[in-house]
Amino acid sequence: MAPLSLFSLFLCCFLPLLSPATSTNSEGNALHALRRRLSDPTNVLQSWDPTLVNPCTWFHVTCDSTNHVIRLDLGNSNISGTLGPELGQLQHLQELYKNNIRGKIPNELGNLKNLVGMDLYGNRFEGKIPKSFAGLKSLRFLRLNNNNLTGSIPRELTALSNLKVLDVSDNDLCGTIPVDGPFAMFSMPSYANNNRLNGPELKGLVPYDFGC
Repeated sequence: MAPLSLFSLFLCCFLPLLSPATSTNSEGNALHALRRRLSDPTNVLQSWDPTLVNPCTWFHVTCDSTNHVIRLDLGNSNISGTLGPELGQLQHLQELYKNNIRGKIPNELGNLKNLVGMDLYGNRFEGKIPKSFAGLKSLRFLRLNNNNLTGSIPRELTALSNLKVLDVSDNDLCGTIPVDGPFAMFSMPSYANNNRLNGPELKGLVPYDFGC
């Protein structure tokens, strides 16, 4: 059997070591794009250095054993700004925690198929709850309370069979409350202080967006 050439040896031995860096680099690029949207007066994101290939060394970022970003926690960091579509590139993200964020919730968050917990409460989000959240099949916790969200609760969210905790209280939501799927078990405090929310949906009697 002929000996391996130097090029073949490189392919066999070194390329497998480079592939994780390639994936983490794309995640690092996404996080750096997010950083540019954020105001960071106390420099808590100083470690988010785009010249470092692996974002797993950055503060407020948690990775799994394969160097994929699975948790982003900027809570209580005095950070403000907006979220952008780049977060949709963090395909392994499982948990997203609160910040002091304004603007609309990006539709691209619906691409995070592995997301288990989304805690975006206590921000200044406005606009509607994205219908794209229906794609978050692993989601168990959805807390959007204490924001400025408007519009109706998307009926598409009734397809989230794993959803165990929902809190959309203290917003400006309207229409009626879904009663299908996991929504059958959520109590009224989950919807409190939405003055234009008209109570549980009465199928066939009023449209779900009645009062919007």
